[in-house]
Amino acid sequence: MAWFKKARKPIASPAKTSRVPEGLWVKCPECDTVIYTKDLIKNLHVCTKCAHHFRLSATERLKVLFDDERWEEIAPNLVSNDPLKFTDTRPYKSRLAATQKSTGQKDAVIVGVGRINGVDAVVASMEYSFIGGSMGVVVGEKIVRGIELALERRIAMLIVSCSGGARMMEGALSLMQMAKISAALARLDRARLPYISILTDPTTGGVTASFAMLGDLNIAEPKALIGFAGPRVIEQTIRQKLPDGFQRSEFLLERGMLDLVVDRREMKATLGHVMAFMATDHDPPITA
Repeated sequence: MAWFKKARKPIASPAKTSRVPEGLWVKCPECDTVIYTKDLIKNLHVCTKCAHHFRLSATERLKVLFDDERWEEIAPNLVSNDPLKFTDTRPYKSRLAATQKSTGQKDAVIVGVGRINGVDAVVASMEYSFIGGSMGVVVGEKIVRGIELALERRIAMLIVSCSGGARMMEGALSLMQMAKISAALARLDRARLPYISILTDPTTGGVTASFAMLGDLNIAEPKALIGFAGPRVIEQTIRQKLPDGFQRSEFLLERGMLDLVVDRREMKATLGHVMAFMATDHDPPITA
């Protein structure tokens, strides 16, 4: 008679919770090595096996560069007021508010003044997680204020680029920042003060077309994507296959577009040597 009894499915036991805390390990996208997160942080977010450079936030970048992880932030409270009242899939104002909440930043750049290997410098560090590190009015204004402080104190200016380019939600006002920052850098050049551009992955669009490539010294991290238009757009335009490594740091270095490609773990020491060398010129500024 047991044949005619309805078989009952065993009650599934609740899924066992993992005993490994989330975020304890990180997988390298380049070589698939699983890295202990604390070891990755100690190694400045560079893979311990293949030297793949993970992307850093603007704050992490400043901590890596400034002595004792200390700096004074310039214009920390500047925010965009949505000048065009722009709306695409959602209003720009609500997109800004959501990104500010998720990143803890007011906009896509942090500008600070501090010391790098004992040398005073102003550093502008771009935040890619803030709408793709896009350059809007606030980004332009904060970088220019940093340049003006460098002029006032006669110290070096550094910009760490990590950006998709101009911010489309601010239209022509965003594009104007290319000229605005470039003009401020020209004043820095006339004053014979050093400007060092550090290009990280990715540096594209209007940022590449303006201040990112205007440094007295242009330094990039290894294998960083650097270019104006994306590779697929270029291939479709010229209808030719691009060479291997196109728009990567090493490719651009070979063709004279960059001065140095420097591992992140050696970046601070390199900048300290470069700025100490550039600071030996104490001629009075040119005012004309």
